[in-house]
Amino acid sequence: MENAAVILAGGQGKRMKTVKPKVLCEVLGEPMLEWELNACERAGIKNIFVIKGYNGDMIDEYLAKRRSVSNITTILQAEQLGTGHAVMQASGELEKFSDANILVLNGDLPFIDVDTINGSLELHEKKGCAVTIVTARLENPTGYGRVIRSSDGLSAIVEQKDCDPMQLMINEINVGCYWFAGKELLETLGEITNDNAQGEYYLPDCIKLLIEKGKKADAYISRDSSAARGANDRRELLELNNIARAEIIGRHLDNGIEFTCTDGVIIGSKVTIGKGTVINAGVVLRGSTVIGENCRIGNNCVLENTVVGSNVDLNYVQAYESVIENDVKIGPFVQLRPNSHIMRGVKIGDFVEIKNSTIGEYTSVSHLTYIGDSDVGANVNFGCGVVTVNYNGYEKSRTVIEDNAFIGCNTNLVAPVRVGKGAYTAAGSTITKDIPDNALAIERGKAAIKEGYAINKLKARTEKYEHLKEQLESGGENKD
Repeated sequence: MENAAVILAGGQGKRMKTVKPKVLCEVLGEPMLEWELNACERAGIKNIFVIKGYNGDMIDEYLAKRRSVSNITTILQAEQLGTGHAVMQASGELEKFSDANILVLNGDLPFIDVDTINGSLELHEKKGCAVTIVTARLENPTGYGRVIRSSDGLSAIVEQKDCDPMQLMINEINVGCYWFAGKELLETLGEITNDNAQGEYYLPDCIKLLIEKGKKADAYISRDSSAARGANDRRELLELNNIARAEIIGRHLDNGIEFTCTDGVIIGSKVTIGKGTVINAGVVLRGSTVIGENCRIGNNCVLENTVVGSNVDLNYVQAYESVIENDVKIGPFVQLRPNSHIMRGVKIGDFVEIKNSTIGEYTSVSHLTYIGDSDVGANVNFGCGVVTVNYNGYEKSRTVIEDNAFIGCNTNLVAPVRVGKGAYTAAGSTITKDIPDNALAIERGKAAIKEGYAINKLKARTEKYEHLKEQLESGGENKD
């Protein structure tokens, strides 16, 4: 029987001062919810239930865009009446997992990882527990519920306000991550009450009832105390970002990646980098970006969901959802918009934008060029200021440029149009017709020169300049 997970994501997080649900606040560019979903999926959990509440539509919108390997279902908690109440909203769905184990996670624990999930499940199954909680040891446990152990497992979780002086000295705390035997959870959910000052149903009350019934309960200590770290305000969220950033950079250093400076460097948790690659200051690597070996990622590059081959040199490049093959050199000040494919050996110079296009092997796009919705062959040369005119105000059309073509400076290629193999466009041409192989295309308007036209047109400007020049030459002050 497959296990399931329930993520409690209904909280507003008022101290965050945002219209977003708290779980959508980001750590290294990804929502805290995404960190937990990723950990659950990597742990092999295929059925995940997200309990939404405040502005829950935003969670639905986020999940709709997400590439998921699991079955994720959102369930509304219309009133936020406690963690136990949140899990109750999923009880109908969870009936299908009564013979399995169910993981319940607070939604603001981005550092819960695969090892913690699988390690706690192993303990849970090995000891035949009704419930197993995840704990951490903190130097300063203030504010957390203390874990009270017995000789054979877990005895109780005591909230700080209820602790006696001896219990306050305990530094093992409840993280907010629980494995339940499905049947035990479902039965106990129906027995907890809201007989407390807040009038809410608390999930730890299920643990208390299970222990009182003599059911087996235990606690798994996470190897990483950061597993307990959540965020209730922007200061704490910044701390999470700093912790995650340092941890991930350290991991890449251990794998042989060179960082010339870590100032401004942000690397997402899913990013992979090959050996021998050098990362410079200000680099931001997001999403599922993959970088090959022996690359140089220069200052202030931003790569998001982009695959980069080996021996690639990038300098001030922003690339989104694109592919860059081996031995490519790009930059500075280049943007690759989604669905760009830069093939082997290509050189792209300064102030170039490429969008939804393939650039063939060993093609050169030197500077000041826009290539959109185009299929470019191998060994093509683009002069300065070339534009593929892909949009007529109603629809996008594609440009095709075949191998060995030469596109002269300031050429406009008005799509749909095809430039044949080895064809040549003269500088300043606006090409509106297909060009045969090996042909020269010259498409310029007829020059019209009107003698004397500029005298009156520029009279006021010329007079102003002459007046200014006279003032400066005579040592006067420019008051214009």
